[in-house]
Parts: sequence; C-alpha cells; structure tokens
Amino acid sequence: MQFQKATKEQAKLRLALFGPSGSGKTFTGLRMAAGLGGTVAVIDTERGRASKYADRFEFDVLDLPEKDIATYVQAITLAGKAGYAVLIIDSLTHAWHDLLGEVEQLARAKYRGNTWSAWSEGTPKQRALVDAILDFPGHVIATMRTKTEWTVTEDRGKTKPVRVGLAPEQGKGIEYEFDLLMELTPEHIATIIKDRTGKYQDQIIDKPGEELGRALSAWLSEGAAPTQEQPQPRQQGPANGGRPYTAIQVRGYIRKKSGAWLKGPAGDWSDAQRNDEALTPPAPEAVQRLAAVMSAAVKSPTLKADDVTERRHGVISYVAGVASTSQLSAQEVDCWLGLWADGYNANQYAPFEAAAVYAAFQEQAGQMELPPM
Repeated sequence: MQFQKATKEQAKLRLALFGPSGSGKTFTGLRMAAGLGGTVAVIDTERGRASKYADRFEFDVLDLPEKDIATYVQAITLAGKAGYAVLIIDSLTHAWHDLLGEVEQLARAKYRGNTWSAWSEGTPKQRALVDAILDFPGHVIATMRTKTEWTVTEDRGKTKPVRVGLAPEQGKGIEYEFDLLMELTPEHIATIIKDRTGKYQDQIIDKPGEELGRALSAWLSEGAAPTQEQPQPRQQGPANGGRPYTAIQVRGYIRKKSGAWLKGPAGDWSDAQRNDEALTPPAPEAVQRLAAVMSAAVKSPTLKADDVTERRHGVISYVAGVASTSQLSAQEVDCWLGLWADGYNANQYAPFEAAAVYAAFQEQAGQMELPPM
C-alpha cells in the first residue's frame, strides 16, 4: 500500500438529463450523442418518441417491450455487446416505477405489508441496473422525468403560472452514479448541477447540444489509456444470481454450508434434522462476535435493546431452530460470520437479509408452520 502521483485517464461519459415533460430531454440527448461521435443506440421506453427524430439524427433504436429492471439490464448488455459508442436510455423513470410496484406487491404477498423488508429483494435489482449502466463500455446518456408542479410568478405587474420540475423520479442517490447532472427547464435551458470535469459546474446553457457533446468528448479523451484491471467476480446468490439473499436463501446457505444438517427424505432441506454428532461447540469469543454482528444487522435507530435481542433470537430461531447464538455449532457460527461479517462489523448485505429473515420468522410464528424451502 503506497501513495503515487495522480494522473488523468481517458473515460466514458455518464450523463443524466432530467426535467419535466416537454423540457427536451430526448432531443437534447440525441444532440449531445451526435457531438460525442460514433454509433448511437437508444433504449426507448417512451412509445417511440425517439424515432420521431430519425430524420435528424442517425441511431438504432430498441423499443423496450417490458419496463422491468431485468429487461433494462438485458437491453443495456445487448447494446454493449453490439459495440455502440453511445447509449441513450430514454428513460430510467419507468424502471423505478416498475420496481416500486414490485416492492409493494412483495410487501403484501411475503412480508405482511412491511415494505422495508420487501426492499431486501428490491435493492439488489436497483443495484443491478446501476451496475449495468456503469459497466457499459461506451458513453451513457440517461433521461429521467421529474414531477411537475406549477408556481405563480409576477412579470411586469402581471401574474402567470410557470411550470417547474422537482427531483428526478428515480431511486434515492441515483445522482451519485453519474459524472454529469443536467437539469432542463421547459424553456430547454440547462443547469449543470454536478460536473466531475470541473469545467461546467453551475453553468447555465441555452439549448445544449452537439457543441457540448464534442467538448466533453475531447476532455474525456485526454490522458492515459485506462488501466485494464482484472474484473472481480461479483458474489452470487444460490438462486437469484445476487445479494442480498432472500430469507429462504439465507436459511439454505447456512444449513448446507455448515454441514450440521442432514437432508430430509425428499432429498431437499425442508424437513432437515440436526445431526448432533457432527456438531462441535463454538468458542465463546466467536459467539460474542456473532451476537454483535447480528445485533448490528437487525438494529434500527427506533429499536430498543430488548427489541434488537428479540429480532436476533428470531433470526437464529428461524434459520437454525435454536434460541440463541450460544446454542449454535462452531460450523454454524463460522457460516454466519462468513455470510454477514466484514471484520467485526455487519457487511452491506446483512441489514437487508436480517430484515427478510426476521419477517419470515414472524410469519412462521403466526402460522405455526415453516414456509417451503
């Protein structure tokens, strides 16, 4: 580990355009793509809106058949494999609306109306969309709608209604994933509210287009060729291809990985029994560490200490069939720590997975039967 002189590398643009309906997001995206240069692909979720400009710009278009995140990711990956230099996603808002609806359905169907728990399945899907955008090998221009409101202003002694846009309709924090954020008004005037180039921050640009695209392309092309790093494989889940795991996946992972359970007569894990001969007692310090990690995973600012303990015991009871961490085997303790701990702290997935497991435990306690594996 050592410090070294910082150098600028060539990069690809990640631009987000947002504004109310009629602000010119699609047209601006196409103009800037033309300035960036190279082949252009458009993922169109706006019922063919982009194709209305086919007489002015050259691009290929894919009218997205479904608005779920999996379809978005598939389309982005397809564009990357096809070698397009610029990808316009018009727009990202539909993906967010679809995910919100899916999370609400999950909350009602699996989590007894608890949307916080349901986001244990929604968050990794949103992350998959962001990863697909960041992994795209060319430039990306993504448009997002904003909620529209009207305000009254005074002009030369007369009042008139003015349409204004608010925050983009996408996931919280989505703006951090982009290098350049451009807010458009109904008059097609852009305000640069975030700029990692340092050249345009807080500037107001009237009808941005090809010239801005060419300037950005020149800046992004400066510097050394990007360092080719070996891609690190993302951790994969047992069934859905990513984390956080669902409650069923956590349960199956711990049982199988620990080697402390036997398969049931049907060859699955639904009615597994403890194999006490295979268990070894855990070290006390390991139990204390696991208890601390699990408490951090199930804690929220509004919970009292007793509530945290109850949740931790509920998670252990659901997964392992015991009342506390001290009753786990050494193998099980090691598996829990491997799954949920980075050092002595709960990892980024632990809060979502703990919430899902505790919700499943509550459901089990109410129904007095185990959900299917």
